[in-house]
Amino acid sequence: MLLQGIFPPITTPFYPQGNVYFKKLEANVERYSKTPVAGIVALGSTGEAILLSDLERRDVLQNVRDAATPNKVLIAGTGMESADETLQLTEYAAKVGYDVALVRTPHFYRKQMAPANLLAFYRFVADRSPLPVLLYNVPGFTAYDLPVDLVVELAGHPNIIGIKESGGEVEKVRRMVEGTRCVKRSATVTETFEAITPRMLSAAAKGNGELVSIATLSGSRELSKPSSAAVSVVSGLKTRQKEVGFQVLVGAAQTLEPSLQIGAAGAILGFADPAPTACYEIYAAWKEGDADLARLKQQRIIKAAQRIVGELGIPAIKYAMDFNGYYGGPARLPLLPITADVKEEVERLLSDIRN
Repeated sequence: MLLQGIFPPITTPFYPQGNVYFKKLEANVERYSKTPVAGIVALGSTGEAILLSDLERRDVLQNVRDAATPNKVLIAGTGMESADETLQLTEYAAKVGYDVALVRTPHFYRKQMAPANLLAFYRFVADRSPLPVLLYNVPGFTAYDLPVDLVVELAGHPNIIGIKESGGEVEKVRRMVEGTRCVKRSATVTETFEAITPRMLSAAAKGNGELVSIATLSGSRELSKPSSAAVSVVSGLKTRQKEVGFQVLVGAAQTLEPSLQIGAAGAILGFADPAPTACYEIYAAWKEGDADLARLKQQRIIKAAQRIVGELGIPAIKYAMDFNGYYGGPARLPLLPITADVKEEVERLLSDIRN
């Protein structure tokens, strides 16, 4: 499955009294669906998944799935402390129509989290998961850093398709990319090399959704034959195969451009919650081969991304969303609201980063 581009790990909106504000969640998803992001991540760290009940997690997954357009890749954060519970949430995500499972490292018993434990955990989940698995290394939250050698070993599993690496170290990303370069896989994509998932094909076959049809691509109301031997027709769409290998996605917006330059496929960025277009512009410039523009766009967001996401955290991200026209709202306890002074700082940092 193709995982290139920018993916916002969306926040979970709450009412002031603390319950999930599903109408605002739906509105945010609908708005993200109109941006050039490649997909949407539900129940990531920025989504306060660890602070939700099991029922709330499932309701959030269903709500996001219902609100998203068919042309966006849907990634569900399903990592829990136990392998069994991780698999249960992954199976639910598959049932309601997600494309990929994002599985963070278990960490509560971190002194016992030797490589053998993590190998057993991820292999157990990947062996049984109905969805392809994306490893998730986020040492800033878990205080556990997945070693590169272990990532390289897990990359050989046929159902582990990549990693979200949120450590923020470009050199580690480089070693992951180089260490997994031998993994050769292909993914079904559109004729213009955009992602296609089984859910998208199902939507196209039913004649609904917003996927581009053959008629649109060919400029005709009638279905045409594929334009080359490399293109085939699947569920009324022109598709082809693209080599993707093991895909490394980064989680720090302030290191996006240098990470792309050394082989990262894309990014899952908390800063894309309030500023999806600003993050996408870096990726688009890099994709088009304009290194100078990519660096310029990167410099534009470094300070804001580092301060808002890297230092102030979820309450500030949510306020940044409010400032940029999304619904952020309050975080859930034990996270506290930011002060008036911090709100002013966030506004200054985002003064020329509006979406």
